Amino acid sequence: MKIWKKVALGSTAILAAMSLAACSNNDSKSASGNSSQNTKLTLWVDTNQVSYYKKIASDFTKSHKNITVRVTQNPTGSANAKTDVGKDPSKAADVFEAPNDQLGQMADSGYINPLSPKDTSNIKANYIAVAAKGVTWKGKIYAYPYAQQAQTIYYDKSKLSANDVKNWKTLTSKGVVATDFTNAYVMWPVFFSAGTKLYGDSGEDLKGSTFNSQKGVNALKWYAEQRNNKGVMQTSNALNQLKKGNAQAILDGPWNAANIKKILGKNFAVAKYPMIEVGGKSVQMQAFLGIEGFAVNAHTKNPKAASELAAYITNKKAQLIAHKEAGQIPVLKEAINDPAVKKDSVADAVIEMSKPGNSVLMPKLPQMSVFWNDVPPLVNGAYDGKVKPAQYKAQLAKLAKASEKK
Repeated sequence: MKIWKKVALGSTAILAAMSLAACSNNDSKSASGNSSQNTKLTLWVDTNQVSYYKKIASDFTKSHKNITVRVTQNPTGSANAKTDVGKDPSKAADVFEAPNDQLGQMADSGYINPLSPKDTSNIKANYIAVAAKGVTWKGKIYAYPYAQQAQTIYYDKSKLSANDVKNWKTLTSKGVVATDFTNAYVMWPVFFSAGTKLYGDSGEDLKGSTFNSQKGVNALKWYAEQRNNKGVMQTSNALNQLKKGNAQAILDGPWNAANIKKILGKNFAVAKYPMIEVGGKSVQMQAFLGIEGFAVNAHTKNPKAASELAAYITNKKAQLIAHKEAGQIPVLKEAINDPAVKKDSVADAVIEMSKPGNSVLMPKLPQMSVFWNDVPPLVNGAYDGKVKPAQYKAQLAKLAKASEKK
């Protein structure tokens, strides 16, 4: 995943300018094609996205004759958007890609401003609800969403059946699942399966976490049990283990679907996560749900043009291009219902995983940076035995304290 890893209000002038933007993500053109004279914009995307976003940006400039767009890669990737922008916002791109879990800190730091009322209304009306929620911070929308990302299980259907992968016990008795217990994004959601919450139901409640509990202990016990499960392989490179034939299934996201298809060929299959047993109960194994979006730099000299660009590169046509070129799963309702997405088994599995009870939206609190840093030693420690059962409660209390600091 692209892990998705004070309060300074933008100027009234910038907000006013943004509110004038007459963009509609349902249209292939902005309502105002010549909003700026001789305007130059920079767009940051991930390295593997540069080629097709150049095409999308080129289409944009055809209907915006006086705007030129330079598409280049994020300095260190969109997963580090807040760090790259934070180094010097005035020199960062006018529009940049960012995962939803970083929006809270970027908003509070003054790196991004809320969208215009019109664009906000458009997103609320025409995008899936969880996408709008994902890019909302303190009641305001801060980014134009374009993709939903939740992990699923990819497997070799010549070795495992669709029924085999519905239950973790069956799955790991008939094959080997390769995964990474050092990766908080992959493994923490077992805590959700155990019945705990991270920053409350909203994901914005600093005191709303409930993992410092017996349910949290049950999650750690599950990790520990996997150490002696011969059907579970700890690895930092699950794709390689799948390619070598050492594993028949992996937990991964849509960003790797194309690579997995190359490895498995005609034996490629994908499904929602299986059921697991935690605390003596059979429960759905859950995942984090991430929303990828494009934000407008609060320090841009051309907020109206930048907003129009961000709206355009997340419209239906652009989302379908991102789906075709990189397997990104759309969030615009009209794009989700497109035949190309409807027949995509990966999209079907991700959309199923995005439903309540199967995944939890990544919180956007600034404290998530502490969370991502402190969780791996605890989860992996429970798995490899370095964190003993007698230490579970104390370690959970320590994590709770650290993750609640303002």
